This record gives sequence, C-alpha cells and structure tokens, in this order.
Amino acid sequence: MPRRGERSGRGLAEEEREELLALSTRRKIPVQLVARHAERREFDGLVTSAAVGRGGAVVVAGEAGIGKSALVDAVVEALDGFQVLRAAGTEFEHDLLYATLHQLCAPVLDHRRGLPVVQRRALEAVFGLGAQTSPDPLTVGLAVLGLLHEVAKDTPVCCVVDDAQWIDDASRRVLVFVARRVSAERIAMVFATRDAGASSGFAELPRMPLTGLDDEDARALLGAATHIGPDAEVVDRILAEAHGNPLALLEFAHHAEPFGVPGPRRFRASVVDTLEEQFVHRFERLPDATRSLVVLAAAEPVGDLDLLRSAARRLGLDAAGFTHAENAGLLVLGPLLRFRHPLVRSAVYASATPEKRRGMHGALAAVTDPETDLDRQAWHRAHAVIDADEDVAAELERSADRARLRGGFAAAAAFMERAGQLTPAPDRQATRLLVAASLRLRAGAPDAARALVTRAERRRMDDEGRAKARLLRARIEYQRSHAPRATARLVDAVTESAPPEQARDTYLEAFASFMYNDIHPGLLRDLGARIRERAPQRETAGPADLLLDALLDQAMLPVERAVPAMRDAVTAYRAADSSPGPWRMNLLCQVAIDLRDDEAAEEIADRQVDEARRQGSLASLPQALRYQAVARVSVGRFDEAAASLGEARAVDEAAGTVPLLGPELVLTGFRGDEERFAELRELVGREGRPFEAAGEHYARAVLHNGLGNYEAALDAALTAQRRNQAGSYSIWAVHSELVEAAARAGRGEDAAEAMDHLEALARANPVPWAVAERLRAQALLERGDDCEALYRQAIDQFARTRVRVLHARARLTYGEWLRRENRRAEARDELRAAHDTLSCIGARGFAERAARELRATGGQPRRPGEDPLGLLTAQERLIAGKVAAGATSKEVGVMLFLSPRTIDTHLRNVYRKLGISSRRQLRELSL
Repeated sequence: MPRRGERSGRGLAEEEREELLALSTRRKIPVQLVARHAERREFDGLVTSAAVGRGGAVVVAGEAGIGKSALVDAVVEALDGFQVLRAAGTEFEHDLLYATLHQLCAPVLDHRRGLPVVQRRALEAVFGLGAQTSPDPLTVGLAVLGLLHEVAKDTPVCCVVDDAQWIDDASRRVLVFVARRVSAERIAMVFATRDAGASSGFAELPRMPLTGLDDEDARALLGAATHIGPDAEVVDRILAEAHGNPLALLEFAHHAEPFGVPGPRRFRASVVDTLEEQFVHRFERLPDATRSLVVLAAAEPVGDLDLLRSAARRLGLDAAGFTHAENAGLLVLGPLLRFRHPLVRSAVYASATPEKRRGMHGALAAVTDPETDLDRQAWHRAHAVIDADEDVAAELERSADRARLRGGFAAAAAFMERAGQLTPAPDRQATRLLVAASLRLRAGAPDAARALVTRAERRRMDDEGRAKARLLRARIEYQRSHAPRATARLVDAVTESAPPEQARDTYLEAFASFMYNDIHPGLLRDLGARIRERAPQRETAGPADLLLDALLDQAMLPVERAVPAMRDAVTAYRAADSSPGPWRMNLLCQVAIDLRDDEAAEEIADRQVDEARRQGSLASLPQALRYQAVARVSVGRFDEAAASLGEARAVDEAAGTVPLLGPELVLTGFRGDEERFAELRELVGREGRPFEAAGEHYARAVLHNGLGNYEAALDAALTAQRRNQAGSYSIWAVHSELVEAAARAGRGEDAAEAMDHLEALARANPVPWAVAERLRAQALLERGDDCEALYRQAIDQFARTRVRVLHARARLTYGEWLRRENRRAEARDELRAAHDTLSCIGARGFAERAARELRATGGQPRRPGEDPLGLLTAQERLIAGKVAAGATSKEVGVMLFLSPRTIDTHLRNVYRKLGISSRRQLRELSL
C-alpha cells in the first residue's frame, strides 16, 4: 500500500508504457490507467487477498476526474468468483437515511436470516421491513458486518462505494465501522472519494492517493486515446490546462475547439472548474428538449429509467432524447442511467434555472410511488415548491418522524429543517425549527442545533415557545461543555419550562455529571440545593423520584439521614417490573455499593448489562459493563471484572468514544499494578475524559494500602475527605481505606471523621458488609478493650457477604495484629489463608503484603502454579474467557464487535499457545 502522499506509477520506462498501451487495447483496460500500472497492482492485490480471508479496506482519494472510478472499475471487472456489491453517494440523497446502505445491501438482504435476532431486527428496521424502531447505530453496523460475513461464506465479497464524499451520515458511520473489522474476512471494502480527510470519516482507513500524471505519462495518455496531430502548441496547452488530470486530458483533447483547446475564458481556479464549464458548454449545444431530459436525470439520484420515462411523459418530453445525450458523452444508458462523471450531473443541475429544477422535481414527485418511496417523494416535493406550503411541510414532518424512529436523527433533522422553511404560519415555523434543533443536538451537532434555535427565535413565538427555546439553548450549552455555568442554566431553564417528568430526568442527568466530573469542590452541594428548591413535590413518588432524593440526600445530609432515602431507591428499583433505563441503573448501582449492599449491587449491575444487551442499547452498554466490573471487584472476581472492562473498551472503540477510566483504576488499584495505574492516571481528564476525582482518589488509596505505602494511601484518602467536606461527592468506601492507612501510618487521629462515618452507616444500615467494616476499623484503631474480638467479629460478618477480597483483607489485618502480639503460629494461619485467597483473586499488592508478614512469622507462602493463560494477549485472554464460559464464536463476536471469523482466528492462536485443540479443554484449563 502506498504511504500517505506517496506517488506510484510515475516515470514508466518507454518500453513498459508501450506494453501497457498495447494491453489497454487488447484487454479493454480504461486508457486512463496506462500510466497507473503500479496503483492498479497494489489495488488488485488488496482486493483479491480477500478471497483467502485476508480482507481489507482502502480509500482511493483524489480530485474529480483523477481516475478513481476507472481504477476501481478495472480491478472489479477483472475479479473472478466475487460477489460485487456497489453503491454511490449522490448530492441529492445526502440527507436520506441509509440511502447508500440500501443500494449496497439490498441484493443480499435475504442472508439476514442467519443473523442473531437483535441484529436481524435492527437491519430490518433500517430497511423498513420490521416493527422495531430506533435501532442502535452500533447494532446496525454489527448487523451489516454479519450480513456480509454470511454472504462471504459462499463467495468472497467486494463492496465498492463511489463518490463516498456524498454518502449519507448514517451509511458512512456503518460502512466505516465495517471496514475497520474485515481483516480476517473474505471481504474487501473500497471507497472512492474526493475527500479522505477527518471530516469525511475515512481518515483512519488505509489510503491510496491518486494525483495528476506527469507530462510524460500525460502525453502517452493523449497519444493512446486521441488522434491529435503533431501540433506541439495544442498539446502543450492541453497539458497546461489539464494539470495531469486524466479526465481533463481526454475531455480537452476530444472536444478541442478549432484553435486547439478551450480559450482563455476557460481558465478557472482549478481544473475541476474548467471541466465543469466544458460539460456545461457541451450540454448547452443540445436541443432544448434533450437539455430538459438531462436536467430531469440530474434531479433523480437513483438513475431509475422507468421512473425517468414516466416523469418525461408527464412533462411532454420524448424519452428517446436520452440517446442524444448519451451520444454527446454526457450520459451512459443501461439498467440504470448514469452520468459519465458526477461532475456532469452537478454542472448540469447547477446550470439549470431554479424554475426548471422545480419543474423537474415536481414531475419526479408525481411519479414516485408513495407506497415504496414515500420519503424520496416528500424530498422531491420539497424541492418543487417556491412558496410556503403546509401540505409539503407536514409531509416532510412525517418523513422526519419515520427517520427518527429508525435512529436517523441527522436525516430527521434535515427533513424537519426543510419543513420549517416551508411552513406558512410563523409560530408553527418556529416550533418545527426548534424540533429540528433538538434532532441536530441528538445527532451530535450542537453548533448546527444552536444556529437553528437562533433562527427560530427570530420568528413569532408565544411564551411557551420562548421557554422551549431557552431550555433547548441551555441543553446545547450543557452538552458542549458540562461546565458549572452551563449546568446551572440548564437547571434554571428546566425549572421554568420543562414538564415534571422531563425536569426530574434532567436534574438526575445534571447531578450525575457533577458527581464524577466535579473539579470545583462545593459546586455539587450548591447544585443539589438549587435542584431541591426547584424539584416538583409529588404525593406518590416513583423510583426515579426516589433516586433523585437519594442522590440529593447523600450529597447534602449526614449519613444517618441520607441512608433511608438511598435504601428506598434501591428497594423500589429492585421491585420494579420495567427497566428504569441503563443510565439510571448506573447511579443506582453506585448507591447500592455506597450502602454496602453487595447482593443489590451485583443484581443491579448484572440486570443493567442484560437489559442493555437485550435491547441492543450499545450506547449505554459500556458504562453498564463498567459498573458490573466495579461490583465484580468488590466480590473478588477480578478476571470477570477485567472481561467486563475489556468488552466496554471494545464497544467504545467501535463507537469511537473516549472511555471512562474510574472503574479500571479501581481494578488496577486492587491488583496492585503500580505501573499500569500511573499510565491510567495520566489519562484522567484528558482527551475529553471527565476527571473522575472520586474514583481516582479511592483507587489510589487502595493501591498504596496494598503496596504498604501507607502515607501515600492516607494522602489520597484525606484528599477525598477534604473534597467531601467542601461539598464534592466521594465514594463511601474510601473511609475504610483511610482508617487502615491512618492506623498503619501511626496517625490514628486523622481517621476520626472516617470512623464516625463508618459507625453512622452501620447504625443506620446494619447489613453485614457495613457492620464488618465498622468492626475492622475499630480494631485497627484499637477502639475497644478486646481488639481480637473485634477482628474475629469483623471476619465473621465479612464471611456472610460476597465480598471475598475484603474478607481476605480482614484476615490479613488480623494476622498482622497477631504477629505484633507475638502469637506467631496463629498469625501464620490467618496470613497464609489471606495470602492464598488474595493470590487466587489476583490482588497481587495485598497478597505480597501478606507474604511479607508471613515470612516475618517464620512461615513461607505457597508457590502459585504457573498460569498458562498468562501466555495469551489481553484480547486472546478476553475471548478465551468468553468461550470458556460457553459463548459461541458468533456470540463473542456480538459482544466484542468482531466477526465470528475474527474470533475463530484468535481462538486458533489461543489453542496453539496453550497446546490444546478444543473448547472443552479450554474450559477445563480456565477452571
């Protein structure tokens, strides 16, 4: 593959050029390729390697006319035994949802029957074949990957997307997603585009840039394709104006004016402008009726000849005139009508008068079947009217609703924006523009949303409309920055105008964002006070109301007064039949952990992951998996926690989102991996990540307690405590870490407030975990006449819970106390038990601490057996764990956004490294 910016195929030897010219004549290779032999060889190798399961993707990039389509056509036509799927973007379908994907996948849609149910339903929703609405974009991407995988079982697949700079946003996201995941498939993805930069979405894919030919190759092309005489001046002028662009060379040579080439008036800022004027000049020479037919074709993006003939009859035109346009080199007739080059379409359409264009769109709207193409009909009608038209606007609004239900917020916004422009009544126009702004915001375009709000505010609006505009503007600013001022404005705007349900959800959203990204201590408590003052009071509180109360009480009240609301929220959600929504369950899971309710924490964490998977809600799945990981860490299932985090990272990578780091910091802290912890900590608050101060302080305290760096652990815990005193959120478990660090550092007086918290929590919520933490803290600080009884009671209480890692840590601290009491034999029993459990769990820092103490008693820790799974990469270990748990390759592929073939490739590597040959052996090894 040529490197970015590298030119290949230049400076061919004379004998090689002559050979290629002969080859062009013999095999009908497009003459534009005679000087692009190297590019074709590279491109051909990439595409055909898919036949043996080494798929790939390439973006062929260059200006209009540079030879992208000729290169792609030459390679694809030479393929043998491939299923070739083709699509092309068009300017006029840029806002039609999944338009390009429809073109590409329609011929093979029957293969969807082999897909998992969630994927099949998502694909059917996109194609209008099922009842599901709002399919998750990532699920759609995985469904398309699965669809192509099913096709590739029978024959290798080559997907070609021409004019990719014009494909609709929804199709682009899906196709780029697929292109990044075909390396182990019999699938090749080819995109031809004028723009391969970051704005196009193709920046991360391998790129083959095509640039202009040098003079020597350009002369060879002219000689092979034309019969220009030996007039050197004519050739030089063509070379000067074409700038090595093959299409320009051929156009200027074939259609030179009597004096040789287009005259001085043809020179423009670029060769593309010159070409467009050349095409317009040729178009203008056609008879009037033929010109009308060509404009009609330019207004119809699909090239449906039957539709064009029907529209022509409606306009009183003879469709036979299309042949005249073909003879003039503007069109190519076949099963579908195609323009010789996209520049022809755009030049012709732009040269027509607005009145002419409206007439063509009106005729096309009249003959488009509303049963099968209602949205395209609405779009044509929208381009056919000049004055405001409520009927057309209402039709566009219905198209926007359909696009929204299929998850196409960008397309829905485009329909609604046009509907607003065509709405006669000013107040109704403002309403539709505000809806369009809201859709733009949901599509991730806050700047475009803000511009639409500004346009709406210039129209006449009633008080309700102005309040909605203020609320939407506040939401836009909040989404852009989550800054304190933006959050405060959002709360004020919600209070003024939002209905109670929306207000409550917004308060929850705003408060939750501050819990994990509060870089200004005190603002969380201030925000809580504002919300409490404004939140509507209800006679009957639902689970969401109870959750909001719980969060506010936890931030603003003493522990014993906050616990009842927190407990009520957890109880209400566990009893609820319907799902409260994944992001609410994230908050609830943290509340359960803070309450030290291990059973509820695991249940809620697992339930939210199951719900996100069942619904195909991949947008919420990563954070659900992260809370599942936190719950798994608490109960000492570190490998399962790592698997959840690995899956969350896979979803984030698929979505192109920046992952949160708090849960991974917690797992790394418990594992005692100081080097990895430092790497993660450097990333916190960078590249768009929140600061996650609460999680970082807690994880740092855990890490250093495990390593025996008690002063560092105490510093982290005290920092969290000071932030909590100032009104910021802190994870309640940090109080237990503070007590342990203070006791071991000989600074017990610094643990007074943390001890008060643990005692208050155990009194208000006397569950075994909370009681055990209070007892262990009292023993560590020697608060009581019988420390041994406190330790034993703490261990007994921990044994009643699922939190194995804390149970083992309690035995570790008890063993340390016994050693200091010179009760070495008893200490060895406790320390060895703690070491064995902590080693098995993977809490290496605490396990080594137990080993040091055990050696100090004269004992020796058991040598752990070599872990064969340590031979695997992180990705292989993750896949091996999923397969060992009973998942099929297809199921693992769904979880990790990889194809089943890729999963099988990884499994073969796993088997080779482990010296096994079956899934059964892998399960035995993992156990």
